[in-house]
Amino acid sequence: MLTKIEKIDAYSALAIKIIESHEEDAIDFLTFREKLSLANISHPEKKEEWVTARVAIWEALNVLKVRYPGFHKDEHGKSQSMNGCGHMSLSHTMGFASAIYHRKLPVGIDMDVVRDKIIRIGPRFLADSELEFLEKDPLHYTMAWSAKESIFKCEGKRGISFRENIRLQPFNSLDTIIMGQIQGTEFADRDYSVHVRTFDDVVLTYTTW
Repeated sequence: MLTKIEKIDAYSALAIKIIESHEEDAIDFLTFREKLSLANISHPEKKEEWVTARVAIWEALNVLKVRYPGFHKDEHGKSQSMNGCGHMSLSHTMGFASAIYHRKLPVGIDMDVVRDKIIRIGPRFLADSELEFLEKDPLHYTMAWSAKESIFKCEGKRGISFRENIRLQPFNSLDTIIMGQIQGTEFADRDYSVHVRTFDDVVLTYTTW
C-alpha cells in the first residue's frame, strides 16, 4: 500500500505512512520539546517509528489546514495537543505508521498485522460472549483486538480492561463498522462506532466519541 492521506470530513483526517528514515529538514515542523524527546530515543527503528507517526499527523493536519501545534502525553499516556486544540491518536505496526486528528472530538486509531498467534491469546482480551460469535480466524480476532485498542485510545483513561470493560457487538470479517461500548467503569458508559479497513495483512481501525 502506498502512503495515504484522507480527509474524512470537515473536522477530521487520517494519514498512513510507510515507516522510513527522514532527513532533518523534513521534520523541522517538530516543536523544541518534541525534538528533545526524539533525541532521547536511541534505538534506530523506534526513532523511525516515532518520526514517521509525527509526519503522518502533520500531513493529516495539512489536509485540514490546521497548524501543527506539537503534542505531548498526559498522565494517562494519551497524546494531547500543546495548544489545547483538537485531538489526535497515533499507531504503528510492522512497516506502517498512522495518525488521525479531529478538531473537536477525542479519537483513537490502531494498526495491527494479522498473525495466527492471536487465536491463542484471544481469551485474554475477549469476553465469553465475544468468543462465541468470533470465528477461529486470525483476521476476525485481529479486527476485535484492534477495535478494542481504538476504543481504549479514544477513551484515554487507564484502568480499562479489554476483556471486562470493552464489549463488542457481533460482527463478521467483512464488516467495515464494529459497534462497541465501554461498560462497568467509573467513567460514563459510552457507545463507539469503529471503522475498519484491511490491506496487506494489516487491520486498521479508528473511532471517535
